Amino acid sequence: MNFPKIPAMRTDVDHLPAAKQRELERIVEILFDEFGQATENATGRRKGARVLKVILFGSHARGDWVDAPLSANQYKSDYDILVIVSQKELTDRAAYWAKAEERLIRAYTIEKTLRTPVNFIVHSLHEVNDGLAHGRVFFMEVAKDGIALYDADDRELATPKPKTPQQALDTAKEYFEEYFPSAGEFFDNFKFNLEKGRHNNAAFQLHQATERLYACLLLTLTFYTPYNHNIAFLRSLAEGLDRRLYGVWPENNRRERAMFQKLKEAYTKARYSKHYRISEEELAWLGERVEELGRIVHQICSDRIATFAKAVRE
Repeated sequence: MNFPKIPAMRTDVDHLPAAKQRELERIVEILFDEFGQATENATGRRKGARVLKVILFGSHARGDWVDAPLSANQYKSDYDILVIVSQKELTDRAAYWAKAEERLIRAYTIEKTLRTPVNFIVHSLHEVNDGLAHGRVFFMEVAKDGIALYDADDRELATPKPKTPQQALDTAKEYFEEYFPSAGEFFDNFKFNLEKGRHNNAAFQLHQATERLYACLLLTLTFYTPYNHNIAFLRSLAEGLDRRLYGVWPENNRRERAMFQKLKEAYTKARYSKHYRISEEELAWLGERVEELGRIVHQICSDRIATFAKAVRE
C-alpha cells in the first residue's frame, strides 16, 4: 500500500541542554551497537536488516519536560524514543532489542552515565504509516512533534489522516468499554488470590490489572498502546498524557519505589522464580494504589470520551 507523504520532520535538538544532547547521542549509539550485534549473523531477508529512523518524541521533543528529582516525589520525564526498522520481524523485542534495553537501564541505574531514564519502542515503517493512515493519535503526535535523531535516507512518513469526530468517539468508547472492565476482572482475581493466601498469583493478577489500566488509558486517548508488559514504560507514556496520574505511585522513600519495582517484576518472577517473595502487607498497599489508578484512569477516559462526544454534537 502506498501512503501519501508529509514533509521530513525536524532534526535539531538545540532546545535541549548540551548535557541532554550528549545523552541522546549516547542512546542512539547504544541502540545501533546492540542492534548490529543482534543482526550480524542474520540470513535471508533479515540480512538486509536496517534501522531507518530514530525519533525523539514526547516531552523532550516538545520542550516541556520535567526534571524534578524523584526523591522529592515529583514527576521526572523520560526520554521517549521510536525506532523505525525496515522489516516487521525486526520489532521482536526479545530477539533484537533486549540487550539494548538492559544497557540503557544499567547506564541510568548503576553506571549513572545517563541522568534520565530511556523508554523506546520499535515499529516497522509500514506499521507507523498504517497508524498515521488510520488516524492513531499517538503516531500523529510523533509525526507532528518528533525530532529525527537518525534518518537513514530522508524517507518521509505518511500524511496523517485524522479520524472524524464520530470515528474518534466510537473508537475511544470501544477501547474503554473493553479494557476498563477487563482490568476490573484482573483486580477481582487479585483480591480472590490475596484472600486465599496465594501471594505470588495475587501479585501477577495485580500486575495484569495495572497493565490493563494503562493500556485502557493509552488506547482511549491515543488509539495506540505498545505491545509491552513493562508497566514502568506504560506508566511513563500514560503520565506524559495527563498529570493527574503523577501522584498515583508515591516515591518518598526507597521502600515505596521498591514496591512499584516488585509489582513490575511480578509479570515474570511471580510465576517463574522460586525466589520471588511478596507479603500480604505489600500486596494490600499495592492494591490500594491500583484502585486509585483505576479511579483516575476512569475519570481521564470519561473526560476524553465526553470531549469526543461534544465534538460530534458541534
